[in-house]
Amino acid sequence: MYHPLDTRYDAMRYQRCGRSGLKLPLISLGLWHNFGGVDTLEKARAMVRRAFDLGITHFDLANNYGPPPGSAEETFGHIFRHDLAPYRDELIISTKAGYFMWPGPYGEWGSRKYLIASLDQSLHRMGLDYVDIFYHHRPDPDTPLEETMGALDHIVRSGKAIYAGISSYSPEQTRQAAQVLKTLGTPCIIHQPNYNMFDRWIEDGLLTVLQEEGIGCIVFSPLAQGLLTDKYLSGIPAGSRAAKPHSFLKPEHITGAKLAKVQRLHDLAQARGQTLVQLALAWVLRYPTITSALIGASRPEQIEEAVGALTNTTFADTELQAIEDILAG
Repeated sequence: MYHPLDTRYDAMRYQRCGRSGLKLPLISLGLWHNFGGVDTLEKARAMVRRAFDLGITHFDLANNYGPPPGSAEETFGHIFRHDLAPYRDELIISTKAGYFMWPGPYGEWGSRKYLIASLDQSLHRMGLDYVDIFYHHRPDPDTPLEETMGALDHIVRSGKAIYAGISSYSPEQTRQAAQVLKTLGTPCIIHQPNYNMFDRWIEDGLLTVLQEEGIGCIVFSPLAQGLLTDKYLSGIPAGSRAAKPHSFLKPEHITGAKLAKVQRLHDLAQARGQTLVQLALAWVLRYPTITSALIGASRPEQIEEAVGALTNTTFADTELQAIEDILAG
């Protein structure tokens, strides 16, 4: 029988999500990779347990996480039943819908039909009565925004989700979605975009919109899917994300130019008394608008390292400038 540590809330820091009442841990655990049907259940279970022991209360999923699609939710459902069910009220569990899940015209994008059906499937896979956050995973170019946001409003009012969010929306799309949801009476409380030192698109307008609209921000891929670690400085190790055939990080993404920057960032991190992972996480958390950094992991030690970033999240101006110089080089 799993009993979480009594000290689990002693060191983790929690931050309010926009203007909502919801607080998230500064480090959250995503189940995008390493929790699918192709992965080892006991490893997944060990990571979720260790995360909760460290005060990580937020576990993020999506209908298509795996592989195969749906299997990450099934894995989490197993872990929830056996380990976390007594602690449901301490947890924030999120899932999403927007990408392809089943054949035919109702199996992806943003129609009311798809979003409601997908969440019903997700709840069944995880063995839950509700999720805490339900996201529309990506903008739909064909479905009216009013229909998609209306579906999120319906889902919250039905009790199947407590909060509504969006992911990967542009600044203008985000403002429009927020206004529609505000009119309906169900605020958009969170946006989940990708953000890291190598992909900084949210600095070009999105962070401003989120601040003005009172929306929280949880960033995914803060480590550029592992590139912002010391893992690839000496090549591509067997078993790493870039070595897996179903990974989004491909060997061709790991260029000499990027590795040269990674090495310099690694040296800067060491001068701060941190690992590169900890530097990269502290860097994305430097904006007050960013509520949480959503990490992935393949073993519990990586979660411990990530949480260690919270011991030093401040930067001198000279350090920030040094990072800018490295990234511009």
